[in-house]
Amino acid sequence: MVFDAAGTVIAADQREHRQIFPRPGWVEHDAAEIWRTVEAVVAGALAGGGLTVSDLAAFGITNQRETTVLWDARTGEPVHPAIVWQDTRTDQLIKELAGSAGPDRFRDRCGLPLATYFSGPKIRWLLDRDPELRRRAEAGELRFGTMDSWLIWHLTGRHATDVTNASRTMLMNLSTLDWDAELLAGFDIPRALLPEILPSAHSYGPAAGFGGVPVAGALGDQQAALVGQACFTAGEAKCTYGTGSFLLLHTGDRPVRSEHGLLTTVAYQLGGAPPAYALEGSIAVTGSLVQWLRDNLGIISTAAEVTELAATVPDTGGCYFVPAFSGLFAPYWRPDARGVIAGLTAYVTKAHLARAALEATAWQVRDVVDAMSAESNVDLATLKVDGGMTASDVLMQCQADVLDVPVVRPTVAQTTALGAAYAAGLAVGFWPDLDALRANWRADRRWVPRLAAAERDRAHRQWAKAVQRSLDWA
Repeated sequence: MVFDAAGTVIAADQREHRQIFPRPGWVEHDAAEIWRTVEAVVAGALAGGGLTVSDLAAFGITNQRETTVLWDARTGEPVHPAIVWQDTRTDQLIKELAGSAGPDRFRDRCGLPLATYFSGPKIRWLLDRDPELRRRAEAGELRFGTMDSWLIWHLTGRHATDVTNASRTMLMNLSTLDWDAELLAGFDIPRALLPEILPSAHSYGPAAGFGGVPVAGALGDQQAALVGQACFTAGEAKCTYGTGSFLLLHTGDRPVRSEHGLLTTVAYQLGGAPPAYALEGSIAVTGSLVQWLRDNLGIISTAAEVTELAATVPDTGGCYFVPAFSGLFAPYWRPDARGVIAGLTAYVTKAHLARAALEATAWQVRDVVDAMSAESNVDLATLKVDGGMTASDVLMQCQADVLDVPVVRPTVAQTTALGAAYAAGLAVGFWPDLDALRANWRADRRWVPRLAAAERDRAHRQWAKAVQRSLDWA
């Protein structure tokens, strides 16, 4: 996506890449395919907008955060398929690492519970599985990165990541913003494997294959959306609806430890300024549930059809869909959970299932909002939303109904890309300061609650019962 100074999209191109499921619970990507796709969409966006690389001030990168790539330091070739953030193959390793200390063994240092979600356990799994990979890692012959590092390497030749992506590995100390010796020892991961940690808005180097345009911004996708929504003040929050959904609450210049199943994470660091921190509620399966209805069940032929189908019925017919395909993330952190559809009767049609799939996203966000309210003792007044699923009026109305607060979508719904552009633009002086970014934010659509309190409470009790039925499967 190409943005102008007003934060308006002036060119875009997009292409799907493969989602690879070699075994139940395993999810992989082909990192080389992703790099080729990035090359193609950059060329496609420029051509579609009648632009050349000389028209660009800088590149910013945003990425799914915990996806783990190992590659050969000399050739740049991946040595294993990328292990995606949703992948659960490390579940036994997580139990071993937790030991008697439990899942919070490393939380004080990295802000995260032990979970299959994060990169550190994925690296450890790869090194344990193949002694030759471990030997090469210790000898400095391999490189690790999340997808931002993989792209920065190919664009600039530099082995680097930003603080937001590093904060999702379980290997970075939240206070020092550096790789932590105790965490590296706990996971048995050699430091030689790891990239340099840099601010989110920073000149990483020129993109040699694209006219030397500077790569000047990198942010994990959810932190990028926080920046794109101009949430620069403690207490501001946003929710992004993509493959999964992620609610982030800006907590200021100090990390806040969660007592209610949320993650403590770096929100962003802009140049030499101190970092900002956030609490996050991460939901594994939302948009990917719609893809599942399309690709695995064939109920719909395009993702957009789910809203059309759901709109043909007034409710779910009493059924509830808990999409715990990879366990449940926030606020439960239950890797043993698996997906269930509860409340099925012969009355239920594919339209009811489509609506239940959309409502599953709204209820999962409600669970996270409740946890955040308990954490901060501040009730949410408005929810800023973004991401592809916000195109669904059915989902957005349902979200307002189950939260009992207004839901507001900005004019640019793809705020992950906008936030990466903002970081890059700040680094090269394209935008002067944060006030310029705040001035760009404009509301596009607002949904207000319509559901009676008694009906909302009844439906929430049913959702909670469905969640309980998803537990203790694996």
